[in-house]
Amino acid sequence: MSGLDEILNKIESQQKENEDRMISAAESKAAAILKDAEAKAEKAYQESVAKAESKHQQNYINSCNSVDAANKRRLLACRIELISKAIENVLAKLRGLPDAEYFDMLERLITDRIREGKGVLELSAADLKRLPADFEEKLGKAASGKNGSIEISKEPANISDGFILTYGLVSENCSFEAILESEKDGIRDIAARELFGQVS
Repeated sequence: MSGLDEILNKIESQQKENEDRMISAAESKAAAILKDAEAKAEKAYQESVAKAESKHQQNYINSCNSVDAANKRRLLACRIELISKAIENVLAKLRGLPDAEYFDMLERLITDRIREGKGVLELSAADLKRLPADFEEKLGKAASGKNGSIEISKEPANISDGFILTYGLVSENCSFEAILESEKDGIRDIAARELFGQVS
């Protein structure tokens, strides 16, 4: 083999070695890039899954909270309606009492509010018409026990039931509606305990 052939063979051999090294380096670099890309893709996938799960969980919690709040509002509205009906029933029963029971109750309510001094009692037009004969006398005895007196006005009060009791410039409206309104929180609590076994 001539010297030229040896040189050409050597150049070719070196060129092949260089090519092999370049190909190997390129393959190694490509493998590293692929591995890095796969790791980044896996990380991005896991983050995406985690975000989706977190969002799904939060949406679920929000939905549960929304449904729970709506149910509580409906339950509260139902309870308020039932309590209001119970109060209306109490009012209807009071108004429907027989005369004797009705005026016994009025007498107790009035006696609790009698105080010293001259009191004027106003009743509804309907109650003035059915007033028991001894009603004013009973109230007079109760008033004298508290160093006072009481007079039933001949003019009807603008109320449906109950009474208005006046001492000087101070009047107390004790119509059933006014009593229930002034005591509404306590009455609602009682009604809630009776209906639901707890305070509303």
